[in-house]
Amino acid sequence: MRIAIDIDSTLHHHWPLLAAAAKRRFGVELPYEQQFAWASRRLSEEQLRVCIEDTHSDEAIAGARPYPHAVETVNRWYDSGHSIHIISQRAERSLTATRRWLDDIGLRHHELSCDYDKVARCRQIGIDLLIDDSPTTLLRALDAGILAATLRHPWNEHMCDAPHVTSASDWRELDRVLEPVLDGDGGAS
Repeated sequence: MRIAIDIDSTLHHHWPLLAAAAKRRFGVELPYEQQFAWASRRLSEEQLRVCIEDTHSDEAIAGARPYPHAVETVNRWYDSGHSIHIISQRAERSLTATRRWLDDIGLRHHELSCDYDKVARCRQIGIDLLIDDSPTTLLRALDAGILAATLRHPWNEHMCDAPHVTSASDWRELDRVLEPVLDGDGGAS
């Protein structure tokens, strides 16, 4: 199976970095538990862009710590013969630091791409399963005929009950619930 995996809020807990940038730059508190909908942000689009750029500095990327069991799970999938593609909306300038981070944490993969339109990239390379945290991206993947999975976050909780979206609270559970799909019987819940 060809698996695409997002980075921020999928391979590592990105929210603390974003919240720290918002506090430092604009004096705005962004408690993780209160991030229910992107539409009700406390930052303007420009402020959010600046904060995201901060979280994608070489230093911030190098300091990110993967979620527990993420690396082991992805590496097991890689070793089982699945094709692993890391796809992020990070700017192209972040590619080198991101590649270095993936190497440093020991996450084996076949491809890394920084692409604003992840679903288009997934379609281009024939991805079967996309693991991402964005509700919009998950819906677009489903519309494109790509299986969708996510870790639960306040902003995507409503997607976790949607038909055809596999969800889990952590990587250990995600591995377990995706096992039937990755073993070839196609039944995700």
